[in-house]
Amino acid sequence: MFCSANWPRFAARLSVIASLGFLVSPIPSSFAHQAKSGWKYPISCCSGIDCREVPNKAISERPEGYVIVGTGEVLAYKDSRVRNSPDGEYHWCSVGGANNTKTVCLFVPPKSY
Repeated sequence: MFCSANWPRFAARLSVIASLGFLVSPIPSSFAHQAKSGWKYPISCCSGIDCREVPNKAISERPEGYVIVGTGEVLAYKDSRVRNSPDGEYHWCSVGGANNTKTVCLFVPPKSY
């Protein structure tokens, strides 16, 4: 049976346990992660797992826009999901970071003229 005389000790232990739980809890998904080159993906594009650098052959350019080769999805050149790549590489952010889902953001290298 619980004794009220033990309450202060119980409350202190409960406080320590709750604090430890906070310290080991996963990092909130509102923190963006970094590209290999060190720049951070915007939170609007990434929930910590959605973005990654992809090889040039994963994205093709057609008259209608950028084509995600693996899914066939086409993003018009003026699509708001298309953004400039800070490191000159392609970076693809897809739902859940999966290779068969829709695009959240596509970072493209600058056009060379």
